[in-house]
Amino acid sequence: MTPAIFGLSGLTLSDDERAFFKEADPAGYILFGRNVESRDQIRALTDDLRAIHGRDRLLISIDQEGGRVARMKPPVWQAYPPGQAFDRLYDLAPASAIEAARDNAEALGQDLAEVGISVDCHPTLDVRQKGAHDVIGDRAFGFEPMRVAALGRATLQGLARAGVVGCIKHIPGHGRAMADSHKELPTVTASEEELELDIEPFRTLNDTPIGMTAHVRYTAWDAENPGTLSPFVIGEVIRKRIGFTGLLLSDDLDMQALSGSVPDLAARAIAAGCDIALNCWAKMDDMVGIANVLPALDGEAAARLERALASIDGITGTGTHGELVSRRDALLALAA
Repeated sequence: MTPAIFGLSGLTLSDDERAFFKEADPAGYILFGRNVESRDQIRALTDDLRAIHGRDRLLISIDQEGGRVARMKPPVWQAYPPGQAFDRLYDLAPASAIEAARDNAEALGQDLAEVGISVDCHPTLDVRQKGAHDVIGDRAFGFEPMRVAALGRATLQGLARAGVVGCIKHIPGHGRAMADSHKELPTVTASEEELELDIEPFRTLNDTPIGMTAHVRYTAWDAENPGTLSPFVIGEVIRKRIGFTGLLLSDDLDMQALSGSVPDLAARAIAAGCDIALNCWAKMDDMVGIANVLPALDGEAAARLERALASIDGITGTGTHGELVSRRDALLALAA
């Protein structure tokens, strides 16, 4: 198995993709808006991916947070609120905000599970900072680490009740960034003491089955390399200080924060300590290059993948989609 997650080019698999995926056997896949049209279409696509290697348990992921980060959109699917909505309710009634976040995530997760998606790249545990770039902004659960962790935990629980594994991001924190890592490399000059605030939610939820790195350079930890490519950030900060024990994905290696060829970046991310290299854009040359340079997934990384996919076994839901949304909306209305 190649320790990579690959994107797909369209609504169905091309013949070239099917042949390549069968040979490369990637650890998983990620869907974007270009892969999304209808419930029946996505279900057929995810069934097709599972059939390639005959695995019912397969990492098929998507970025479905709510708010402005949603690949599955109205009118086919309902819109979901951003993290800031639960942050506002938390000001008034913390327990109600936690309950609303859990119900919201379970309803959202039902949409994903229905079409065969097993992993949501959500929740964002970045602690929001005043004056920072809006790339995180209203996606965050707030400015306080304890609040972010509480609402993040509720979101993970809700997704699990729907049969979906959550992926916390962006470890060790994107909230201070003054630039959008999709477009350039942010550099954070905060001290190690200040960065303790950023890593606190990740430390609180360090037993989450899956996490994703940040393409951010932290001068207090590694003045040369962004977190995704830094052995110190991954080995010392993420694995030791935070104590994260789950499957660690890189963020998308084709973002403009990183420089170099995508296959080389994948090799560097794995060498730095990431378990899985994420490549979203379905460029065949890049995917073939990644498969050629990466070692097979084995050892502890393979065990983490298996544990992540098994983490939702035996968890059951608490209501229908309509019931969950009604409960969420009644609670959010308290802060309207």
